[in-house]
Amino acid sequence: MKVNGTLVNYYFHCKRQCWLHGNRINLESNSEDVKIGKALHEIRAEESESTEISIENIRLDKITKDYLVEVKKSDADYEAVKWQVLFYLKVLKDKGIERRGKIEFIEKKKAERKIYYEDLTQEREKELEEVIRAIETLLETPFPPERETGKKCRQCAYFDYCVL
Repeated sequence: MKVNGTLVNYYFHCKRQCWLHGNRINLESNSEDVKIGKALHEIRAEESESTEISIENIRLDKITKDYLVEVKKSDADYEAVKWQVLFYLKVLKDKGIERRGKIEFIEKKKAERKIYYEDLTQEREKELEEVIRAIETLLETPFPPERETGKKCRQCAYFDYCVL
């Protein structure tokens, strides 16, 4: 599987989740959090003229003349989302499209949206290239990494798989 934004996100969130998804073991159709995320994207699409855009193996939530916009329901794992956005910015840059990253978190219990901005610097681009190589290496291993344990695991679509 070619590295995409979801794999980059999962790599930072959980290497086991990245391996499982990258090796086409998909349990996300049973996840309430995934369903909520998809519903938020559908609502956003209805509210906006600029909706999800597909370029090669990535799907962008929105692109404006200044920003690539990624919408998430929670800021629980900001680092993972940040690197996902940096990956998208790199794909766009390779196509001659320069943008800044804008991450919008729509918290269900909060009235305000949290908005963060990210830029693809030369240093980050080098780090991203290392991350992509690490993901490719991870996906080539015959077995998934050992499971992690933590608070984030209970919300994961792969939770039942990992605890068996």
